Amino acid sequence: MAQIQGLAAHAAGAELLPFRYEPKELGQQDVEIAISHCGICHSDLHLISNDWGISQYPFIPGHEIIGTVSAVGVGVHSLKVGERVGLGWQSNSCGECEWCTRGMENLCLTAEATCVHRHGGYASRVQANARFVIPIPEALASENTAPLLCAGITVYNPLRSHNINPSSRVGVVGIGGLGHIAIQFARVFGAEVTAFSTSAAKEQEARALGAHHFVNTRETRAIKEVAGSMDFILSTINADQDWGVYIQVLRPTGTLCLVGIPPSPIAIQAFPLISGVRSITGNPTGSPHRIREMLDVAARHGVKAQVESFPMAKANEAIEKVKKNKVRYRAVLAN
Repeated sequence: MAQIQGLAAHAAGAELLPFRYEPKELGQQDVEIAISHCGICHSDLHLISNDWGISQYPFIPGHEIIGTVSAVGVGVHSLKVGERVGLGWQSNSCGECEWCTRGMENLCLTAEATCVHRHGGYASRVQANARFVIPIPEALASENTAPLLCAGITVYNPLRSHNINPSSRVGVVGIGGLGHIAIQFARVFGAEVTAFSTSAAKEQEARALGAHHFVNTRETRAIKEVAGSMDFILSTINADQDWGVYIQVLRPTGTLCLVGIPPSPIAIQAFPLISGVRSITGNPTGSPHRIREMLDVAARHGVKAQVESFPMAKANEAIEKVKKNKVRYRAVLAN
């Protein structure tokens, strides 16, 4: 097979440089994708810097991929060459464990990530197991849909798993790359949606995305006014917070769900959890089935990421803007 061209980090925190590699022979159940778009996720920044201690260099980041099928393994019958498809955080799983057989492949203990210990989507092409390569509905534009394959499913999956519905009162903490998509999906599910942000300037945007209410978290009084009012709070932020405040915002039996990763351990008083049967949980990406469902919902209800596009060659420039939080709300690279 022809060499794959991409942009790789050669050391922790280094800028990306042009890099070529020889792809492995396509397996029977594998698909090769010619990449048209790849979103920039904060996980990519952590991997480039080796913040999680799992990066191997050189490596090409990127796991919010959209393109067209350029080749299929002999055992692949579900996808055809030329079909527009997407690939997210996960590129394979064992297919045999308890979680895979329950349709929860995202919990497989031997799951393979698209750009961990292998090369990802800031490139011309990429390979993955066909089960994780998802057809893109015609109604969805590629650049606005690429971020749904990680950011989108990361917020959609917990909303679905926790049965968010028209009776639900949902809070979304952080109106950024994940939060702006979470507001849209929570609204599609019919929930009453409250946006929480440290930035008062984001109120108008949050409401335009579908939020019914806005809470400026820098104002103690504003938070006190919503105490005991939420069934479900989705925290999308990567910063430390007074988490006890959000527990107090929950109604009895309410849940605080973390999809952003704060740097410090979370300390919580036990009594509010016990007295109100409240809980704290987290959520990773979703299964291929759930990603298909999410894309169908997005296509039918007009959910899309707000993006700023960059040529693939300007990936370093885009990464710097993402680091400085100067992109609203997701950066997407285009080949």
